[in-house]
Amino acid sequence: MNYIKNVAKEMKNVTWPSVKEVNRFTLTVIVMVIVFALYFALTDFASSEFIAWLINL
Repeated sequence: MNYIKNVAKEMKNVTWPSVKEVNRFTLTVIVMVIVFALYFALTDFASSEFIAWLINL
């Protein structure tokens, strides 16, 4: 029981983000996922085309 009391006590000390902050962070994560996905897709395409070019030499 002491553990649960300590957890409840610590949870009162937590500073929770506002809805505006959560929305901004969520948008940031979505944008960064899209940016990295595009980067890796382009890198994969370029490297596969380069390897195909080398093989066809």
